[in-house]
Amino acid sequence: MNNTYRYGIHQNLTPQELFFIVLLDETCKQLGIDDLVGISMVLVGQPFIPTRGKFNGAVKGTSIASVVSRRVLPFELKHKVLPTVTSFTSLALLRIKFTNNLGAFVGRTIPGVGWVLLASDVSIIIFRSVAAYQKMVKPEDRI
Repeated sequence: MNNTYRYGIHQNLTPQELFFIVLLDETCKQLGIDDLVGISMVLVGQPFIPTRGKFNGAVKGTSIASVVSRRVLPFELKHKVLPTVTSFTSLALLRIKFTNNLGAFVGRTIPGVGWVLLASDVSIIIFRSVAAYQKMVKPEDRI
């Protein structure tokens, strides 16, 4: 029994090689402007800009998103009711803090939205890759 496959110009592919090529093809189809936005949101939300003194345990530095959003949205609420997540660089450093500053809320939310967009793309790529692969292979080679 010969379990080799053909995909486009590629011939004599093992089931593993076929899945890898399908995965690459689906990734190329999915990547577009959304990914650039997601990556950009993650990057502008990283604390690259040095800051003056911060309390012990605070995330060092600030982000471009935080600086810009605080200037553009200098609104304060009476109470700290806006939940924010700080330090997307590491799950160990992940902290939830409440703020009353709208600019701080927006600046800290931007990288989180970027991570959600990227995670969504990865999920879509995997789902479509498995579905396309399952249609192409013999029952014994299905995942």
